[in-house]
Amino acid sequence: MVAEIGQLALILAFLMGLCQTFAGFAGAHRRDPALMALARAAAWMQLLFVGTMFLALATSFLQNDLSVALVAQHSNSAQPAIYRIAATWGNHEGSMVLWVLILAVQGASVAWFGSSLRETLQARVLAAQAVIGAAFLGFSLFTSNPFLRLNPAPFDGNELNPLLQDPGLVFHPPVLYLGYVGFSAAFAFAVAALIEGRVDAAWARWVRPWVLASWIALTVGIAAGSCWAYYTLGWGGWWFWDPVENASLMPWLMGTALLHSSLVLEKRGALVSWTILLAILTFSLSLIGTFLVRSGVLTSVHAFALDAKRGVYILGIIGGLTGTALALFAWRAPAMRTGALFAPLSREGGITLNNVFLLGATAAVFLGTFYPVFVDLVKGAPVSVGPPYYRMTFVPIFIPLLILVSFGPMLDWKRNAWWNVAGRLRLPLLLAAGALFLAVLFLGMKFVLTAGGIALGVFLIAGAAAVLVRRYRFTSGGDWRRFARSTPLATYGFVLAHAGLGVTALGITAVSAFQTEKVLNMRAGQSVDLAGQEVRLESVLPMHGPNYQAMEARFKVGSRSGERTLISQRRFYPVSGTQTTDAGIGVGILGNTYVSVGDQNPDGSIVVRMWDHPLVDWIWAGAFLMAFGGMLSLADRRLRVGFAAPAFRAAAVQGAA
Repeated sequence: MVAEIGQLALILAFLMGLCQTFAGFAGAHRRDPALMALARAAAWMQLLFVGTMFLALATSFLQNDLSVALVAQHSNSAQPAIYRIAATWGNHEGSMVLWVLILAVQGASVAWFGSSLRETLQARVLAAQAVIGAAFLGFSLFTSNPFLRLNPAPFDGNELNPLLQDPGLVFHPPVLYLGYVGFSAAFAFAVAALIEGRVDAAWARWVRPWVLASWIALTVGIAAGSCWAYYTLGWGGWWFWDPVENASLMPWLMGTALLHSSLVLEKRGALVSWTILLAILTFSLSLIGTFLVRSGVLTSVHAFALDAKRGVYILGIIGGLTGTALALFAWRAPAMRTGALFAPLSREGGITLNNVFLLGATAAVFLGTFYPVFVDLVKGAPVSVGPPYYRMTFVPIFIPLLILVSFGPMLDWKRNAWWNVAGRLRLPLLLAAGALFLAVLFLGMKFVLTAGGIALGVFLIAGAAAVLVRRYRFTSGGDWRRFARSTPLATYGFVLAHAGLGVTALGITAVSAFQTEKVLNMRAGQSVDLAGQEVRLESVLPMHGPNYQAMEARFKVGSRSGERTLISQRRFYPVSGTQTTDAGIGVGILGNTYVSVGDQNPDGSIVVRMWDHPLVDWIWAGAFLMAFGGMLSLADRRLRVGFAAPAFRAAAVQGAA
């Protein structure tokens, strides 16, 4: 009965999406208050039905209702309850339910909080979001129905992919989807603005918080996914340039550009057309990530690897949504005007250059991701694009971008003088130069690139701190309490975000240059030296988990600071016949000791891979610091969203609708 309720809710949600689309577009075109009110009501009703659908599916998994085909494919009676719940979105059909749930929450939020928007703009935004929602609800209903029944029901089911039976799955996909789907709001606002032919203060003030919230979620989701791969896959890496990893990185890069350009639009009324184009492209890249995971065109630990027919449907959605939006842009954008002029050396100019580098980095990742796919489709000969390609293309683009990060906040709006900007960054530049000199002195010239990475991280952190120092000098009158009270949360936010980027840069530099790896066969009682630490294999014993069997190896790791125990397991899941590795990781501020075991040899020894990873946790700490900075900025903006203080007349189109 629960599955039938979910099926009915799916049908009603699809119909409500069509109703919301018609009511929003028709109501705004006719300026009919009743139809526009219907669009708002439909957004709430769609949330109700999609929420019911999601709860029905989660209940089916929690109750292990094996008469539902999806539950039988991804759940098992021995599977822990937490992973039965996580299996709700740990598969193709369920992940699409989560996708439309987040979209429905966004639509209801626009309906609830958008009272300060022009009524016609709000209706068109709701209609544009409903088009996306109806497209994916139709996809679920007609090609990927999560509520199909099995008759007869099996005695027991399969199980969720053992690699996904991890606490990270409970957290990582929902947060990542908040980022992916969140950019649909910016897309909907861009489409609505293009239809109306105007962008005003209310539009700018509304778009930026949505972009910021999505960027925060995507940052946390990517960092959490990288951390999950590090401790779950057993290969000791934190990023592999996997196509699905790239699928999340590309909208993050483009979303970062959108976040900065929307600031210029809000503050100065410049970059109007560019901001709208970025909003379209950012969400389009999110859709491309959805296509990669579900099309079956690639093999990845992240991919659902489904049949190509479903991929064609998603490709049709991407083509329809992106093609329509770009056609609207080509029609409306040439007529948009803005009177906000600025010199090349200005904050506007700095952000524009920032956008150029971010676009170039995105293009490099896009080419590396899709070139093998195109070659395979055309020639039928698979090719591989790995880390060397990205070191030659992405890194040379991204390093100048990181250097620019500290210059941007020191620039004034409209125009600047070079000597003033250099003077404001005098101390960060001196600290970076000192870090470069000391690193070369102690490491030697063969590590000059590593020294440059260290200097860059120091420059980013010091440049962020310099923003607060400069503000304190000119606004506080020497009173720290007055300074703390008067400094907006948004200022603290971007300072922490930029500093977090520096922390991540230091972590990447250290682990890339100084990690130590050993692969060997070990017996119980044997010891080996790893980067000055003694690693001793204490025991190898069998053990049993709730739905797996394991070979558990215990290691003693000794160093000057003391001794600790690390446990690594080689697990076997009988239901799926899958083996996984659970690594033993000794976490420390200055680095991790990472031990991963493989199969046992006939002579009783086991294959052991071990690493010393200096500062590896700084990579994720910096990312979470960036996200926390974004949260502070978002908290500051909550009091200003929707207030139509006319800072500028941003754009107008002759003959606007």
